[in-house]
This record gives sequence, C-alpha cells and structure tokens, in this order.
Amino acid sequence: MTQTVYVLNGPNLNLLGLREPEIYGSDTLDDIAGMLEDRAVELGLAVDVRQSNHEGHLIDWMHEAQATGARAIIINAGAYTHTSIALYDAAKSIKVPVIEVHLSDPMKREHFRHISYIGMAAVKEFKGLGPKGYLLALDHAATL
Repeated sequence: MTQTVYVLNGPNLNLLGLREPEIYGSDTLDDIAGMLEDRAVELGLAVDVRQSNHEGHLIDWMHEAQATGARAIIINAGAYTHTSIALYDAAKSIKVPVIEVHLSDPMKREHFRHISYIGMAAVKEFKGLGPKGYLLALDHAATL
C-alpha cells in the first residue's frame, strides 16, 4: 500500500504566482502540486496537497494525517508559522513527523517572521529554496 504524505499550505498560498512574485516566485500552488505528484511517483509515495486560509482546517488535517497513518506532513503554514501556538500544539500532539517548508527565508525578512512555532515542532525545515524546498521535504519524508 502506498504511503501518503500530506502537504498542507496555509493562508494566502492560494495566491502564489500572483502575490509578490519577487518574494515567492511565479510558480502557482498547482505548479508545486504537480512537481510534488511527479516526485511522489518516483519515490513510491502519494501526496495529498491541500490549502486553507483557516487555521482550524490545518489543525483538523494534521489530526486526519495521524488518524489515516500518513507517512509525514509537509507544511507551509504561511503567516500562522509565526503566530499559531495551536498549530505547534497540533504538531506536538501527533506521531506523524512534521516537516516545515517556506518559499522565502523568514530570517531574511521582517523581524516578526524570525520565530517559527511550527519549526519548534518540526523534524526538519527547508527555507528560502522556492518550490525546490517542497521537493527536498518530500525526499526527506521518503527517508522517515
């Protein structure tokens, strides 16, 4: 049976390709999902790529990943990365490994972006690598 990696994307990531391309690049979330699907096939995995602008959806999906026996969760929590203790708690409350991804490098941006609650609970982080960070995260998930 093929193991699934959940790929969760937070607020405003539905606007990738349009929103501040000088920071986030020109790839859309659908482009990234396609890249991930291709790589997943190579790795013998399945990916379930989702996006929500609502914190509770991300938490529910993390719980779902646990309930369904997912191999890992890759999450780009967007701005919730820097504000959501609830997402931190969700990541800590499940046994599924959580891998954090950011298209840009938060440490090179505004000071308030320097704290990552998700990163405090993640087994690995990929930052500032654009869409390649998602692919590296999936490669890492394959090794877990």
